[in-house]
Amino acid sequence: MKLFLLIAAAATLCAYPASAQTVKVVSPDGRQALTLSVTTDNGATRIGYTVTRDGREVVRPSAMDLTIDNHVWEHALARDHSNGGRWFDNLEFTGAEQTSRDTVWHNRFGERSEVRDAYRGAVVHFAKRDSSKYRLDIELRAYDEGVAFRYILPMHPDAVYHRVKADNTEFAMPEGTQAWYAAWAQAPYELRELRDWDDECERPLTLRIADDLYAAIGEAAQIDFPRGKLRLSDSKPCTLVESLNDDGTDLVTPYAMPWRVVMAADRLGALLENNDIYLNLNEASRIADDEWIRPGKIMRETRLTTENSLAVIDFCAAHNMQYLLYDWKWYGPSFDFASDAAQVVAPIDMKRVVEYGREKGVGVWVYVNQHALQKQAEEIFPVYKEWGLAGVKFGFVQFCNQHWADWVHRLVRLAADNELMVNIHDEYRPTGYSRTYPNLLTQEGIRGNEEFPSASHNTVLPFTRMLCGAGDYTVCYFDPRIKNTHAHQLAFPVIFFSPLQTLYWYDTPERTVEVEELEFFDNVPTVWDDTRVVDDSIGEHVTIARRSGEEWFVGTIAADEACSVAVPTTFLDQGRDYLMRVYTDDETVDSPTRVRTSRYIVRGGTELRFDLAARGGAAMHFTPAGEQELKNFRRIRKNRIL
Repeated sequence: MKLFLLIAAAATLCAYPASAQTVKVVSPDGRQALTLSVTTDNGATRIGYTVTRDGREVVRPSAMDLTIDNHVWEHALARDHSNGGRWFDNLEFTGAEQTSRDTVWHNRFGERSEVRDAYRGAVVHFAKRDSSKYRLDIELRAYDEGVAFRYILPMHPDAVYHRVKADNTEFAMPEGTQAWYAAWAQAPYELRELRDWDDECERPLTLRIADDLYAAIGEAAQIDFPRGKLRLSDSKPCTLVESLNDDGTDLVTPYAMPWRVVMAADRLGALLENNDIYLNLNEASRIADDEWIRPGKIMRETRLTTENSLAVIDFCAAHNMQYLLYDWKWYGPSFDFASDAAQVVAPIDMKRVVEYGREKGVGVWVYVNQHALQKQAEEIFPVYKEWGLAGVKFGFVQFCNQHWADWVHRLVRLAADNELMVNIHDEYRPTGYSRTYPNLLTQEGIRGNEEFPSASHNTVLPFTRMLCGAGDYTVCYFDPRIKNTHAHQLAFPVIFFSPLQTLYWYDTPERTVEVEELEFFDNVPTVWDDTRVVDDSIGEHVTIARRSGEEWFVGTIAADEACSVAVPTTFLDQGRDYLMRVYTDDETVDSPTRVRTSRYIVRGGTELRFDLAARGGAAMHFTPAGEQELKNFRRIRKNRIL
């Protein structure tokens, strides 16, 4: 099969005129296709595209278009063309060249340790018909997971910048498509038709085209360019349009804009299983020696004293947690530019705490608000390295327009120079930059336990927000404001991926009860070798299985109504025996959390069933069972073999 097809007359795409030139790229498995079409009418050029999966429409014929304001071009247009002022109007197709890749890279910070990066693509070239010498490239890629495209502005011999005022790219969806709509990064989700929206929506935007066809629209490699959202077209039904958070973006050529991503799959869970496409659309790691980047679990210290810090470290060491986090105000009022984040104003002996943590195998992170980051980042990051800190949590960052997007990613690079890991909080949404700088372990941009969302919301997140990367959900366990059962909460480190997993968010060592099920939090890893979606009944119940070495961890959660859930253990080696520790809600258990711990021998391939309470859940830990384990297991009468 050819990597792409360049056709003079696109007879196979009846939505375009017969004279249209087309460039088509097809994924390695032959199922995903992205077709670009170029038409000229009375001297005006129109560029459009379609996306299909197995020949079915995912994106109907849609426009590719930018609004670009450039004085050199304006003079040329006034002299040579009087056609309404669209920058694309006098573009001329000048050719295309094929591209491809098929490699595997190792990711020790992700949801899968082995990542295949394989696509078939093309770079399509355009040039102005006038004398302005402006050119445009559009790069296309088709992966097995979905398709992506981006606009590239090549070097101009005379004018080095372009001002992009708008991205007018359309996503025309099939009639009847529904979307899981959220107006901002930490908003609740609502399933809506593509009509009568009162605001723009966040990305990734997950779409149900049919019961056996799902899609997600996202963006990758948004590093020094405005964040994109999606709005409904004012004139075209069932059509989404790109919406940039900036009135004008100055780009110095050569410049490649962020990728526009359209994933498509037969089932919803496959979108999460295939989300490495976001990483693959970013550059490979620029950190040559990354041994200092160590994923783990973290507990915050809010009382800000040396004595309490040592108690948190002892708790972390006892519960296989790797980090303590000093939350805001350790250096003074966080929203005051006068506060000095190079000085500890709380009654904390930082040197003693760091040394004690090192003895116990527990590192120290600090929260730093945007004010101090703006004022002092170049100064404080070397200081934190000298103190022996492990990482910095950025608070209340801005990143929506070009300036702030460039600023926050520059800080990630600066942190890497000082061997500091990073967690970005508030509205930041990932676009795959953690592949290039894996010290960016995680980020918020998620409606998590700080806001105590509904259980139904939790069953939506894996197939919406979690498609684009790690989410710091800030898991609570003993806080009385929790709306869900404790087994529901226990499943979160598996349901919501984060290499830096925040546990016991509103808890303290003194308020923690040493109930038996805490061993699940103790044992669960934060990075994985494989991830499988076992149940993707969005809005009702969800089950996700993740593997670390030969061990599997499974989380299953119910929405706001009770339900029965089947968990087929097809992810296990078929016919092999495993020791399963399972944690379920049980009101008869005499503990403050009402969670029962049970142990079984399970043979791979066995189907398990759980009756989940409203807002309930279950957590499972599978380890291979040898002959000696089986003998020991049988000696304990309460254990059971399934």
